Amino acid sequence: MTDASHYEVRYQINPWMRPDAWQADPAIRRAAAHKASAQLRAALQETGAVVDSISGVADLPDLVFPANAAIVLDGRVLLARFRYSQRQGEEAVFQVAFEVFKTRGLVDEIVQLPRGVLQEGAGDCIWDATRNLFWAGYGQRSTQDSLAAIEQVFAQKTVALELATDRFYHLDTCFCPLTGGKLLYYPPAFTAVALGAIHAHVRREDRIVASDEEAGAFCVNAVNIGRRLIMAEPPQSLRQKLRAQGFTVKGIDLAPFILSGGGAYCMTLRLDRRSSAVADALCAAE
Repeated sequence: MTDASHYEVRYQINPWMRPDAWQADPAIRRAAAHKASAQLRAALQETGAVVDSISGVADLPDLVFPANAAIVLDGRVLLARFRYSQRQGEEAVFQVAFEVFKTRGLVDEIVQLPRGVLQEGAGDCIWDATRNLFWAGYGQRSTQDSLAAIEQVFAQKTVALELATDRFYHLDTCFCPLTGGKLLYYPPAFTAVALGAIHAHVRREDRIVASDEEAGAFCVNAVNIGRRLIMAEPPQSLRQKLRAQGFTVKGIDLAPFILSGGGAYCMTLRLDRRSSAVADALCAAE
């Protein structure tokens, strides 16, 4: 996670961003953001997760969304490259953070994208441990040529999903693979071809469809650890859907961050993602 000290909503690069609402009472909004960030951290730790934090940086308010920093799998880090100038200053900060993580043994290798390729980290490239593949979003922030770069760096199957609307501008806003092969997703966010790819890989009985209200509450942007889900405060309808599938839901009031178009998943980046082959090898070694 990133410390929220320098978080604010000061510009608009997606339809969710409300700098006017933030500026109406910045002191109250800032206090609420600190409270929400602390609650998210505590919820993660309650699952047994170990949470590392990097410092916020003045004039980089969206640094608080480290899901966009990089793709991480098997100790290898593919650093992001941002489309908008407002976020491009984050690239150097995140690179330094990963260099520190490398010295601590939390990651092994740091890789740069090819020149000219845009890819906004795990927000647009989500590892599916059940299917042993990456789901990769493109068309809004990340470019289509990022898919080849991801496959080359990680040597893993990558399924392309074109995003159809700037309202759901990153894959993590509308798509969340869950433990046991289940999938929480919002179909209107995808092109017809992308939906075809999803349906080809995920059985109908494993698909949990988010409603307009549920997706609009930023609940698909969730952190899944085991059978637990941590997300922005969900409508009761979504709680019931997930409970029926065997999941426990922890809702947090993340309204200050939704004002910038981010939720629980955006505010985190897992460093321990492992492909099944590596995981199997580690289990065998133990």
